[in-house]
Amino acid sequence: MTASTDLPSSALLAGAAVTDLTPPQSIFLYVTAETGVPEEAILITATHTHSGPVMVDHVSNAADPTVPRADPAYLAFARGKMVEAARNAVETARPAECGLVVAWAQGVGGNRHDPAGPAAAEVPVLLVRARDGQIMIAGLLVYAMHPTVLHEDSTLVSGDFPHFTRRFLQQRLLGEACPVLYHNGASGDQSPRHFTRGNTLAEARRLGELLGQAVLEALPAITYRSDVPIAVRRRLVDLAPRQMPTPESAHWALTQARERFGRVKNEGAPPAVVRTAECDVFGAEETVELALAAGDGRLAAAVAACSPAEIQVVEIGHWRFVGWPGEFFVEYALEVKRRAPGTFVITLSNGELQAYIVTAEAARRSFYEATNAIFAPENGPRIVDATLALIGKR
Repeated sequence: MTASTDLPSSALLAGAAVTDLTPPQSIFLYVTAETGVPEEAILITATHTHSGPVMVDHVSNAADPTVPRADPAYLAFARGKMVEAARNAVETARPAECGLVVAWAQGVGGNRHDPAGPAAAEVPVLLVRARDGQIMIAGLLVYAMHPTVLHEDSTLVSGDFPHFTRRFLQQRLLGEACPVLYHNGASGDQSPRHFTRGNTLAEARRLGELLGQAVLEALPAITYRSDVPIAVRRRLVDLAPRQMPTPESAHWALTQARERFGRVKNEGAPPAVVRTAECDVFGAEETVELALAAGDGRLAAAVAACSPAEIQVVEIGHWRFVGWPGEFFVEYALEVKRRAPGTFVITLSNGELQAYIVTAEAARRSFYEATNAIFAPENGPRIVDATLALIGKR
């Protein structure tokens, strides 16, 4: 199952419409009750957007007056759409064949801290069609990129650039009724920041269609097969919480971040540099709140709600799609792929981690993602090792 802001969708198992995930356990129970699909065979993911309703109340944003609380009515609506999509997928199942191919995305985005830094241009694409080849049933792609062309100040509710990728593929290839699922790869440090010409819906369309075109160009190499084995495995991994600074230290770091943001704005720095400095302020503000939460028990409750984390592996033929919760830096997915070729990580899967799993280097340099994380960087290698053990590559 995947989740996005587009209504409705259907699935690797199914799709739905949501900016982030409501607590997944309840959704699993509803989907199993409606479809008979066992819980261990359900994968729930989110595309992520900064221009949609809030779906999870983060401890780090508790004091932020601009971030609303999640609306219970909308959560119930989203859950209903997810269950509906799953039911539709099961009820319309038919003999099918699938094809797998890798596209290469260029110019859509990259590493948001260093345009020359680690990135993943590979885009695995799975297409499913009726066995007679006449009707496309579904399409799926995984791209390690934050859908953040539109920022949090947008007054438009949208799925950002993945929406336009879906529409492009439907109009050019798959048909208007064919669901197209966009899964977020490990995109914790990936975004269009250094590639956008502006934070507009028109720019989201340009980048989305650029990604869609990359998929189209890869499709002549696809081969369909009906004898594709499918297997699902999963395991739980305990996560180590991040050690928070004292409130006094956090306030000092916030002062430093605000001063730097003001300086780069006044110096007329490039927009990407200004945005990075602004995000550093957000992260410093969130660290202040997390430091306070560490003292009153709220942080411990959030950690307990997110850990252990679930790793899920879905094998389709010789490919493996790995589900991780939360937002991981791309370096971890690249390491999995290096040691287990044909393996692609899907993040924001089967739960959430209240933000990021960063690298030790990101923590050392106090990147925004590190300053609003509630879990320590050491969890990244731990998840990598557990994933490789699960798929028998360790």
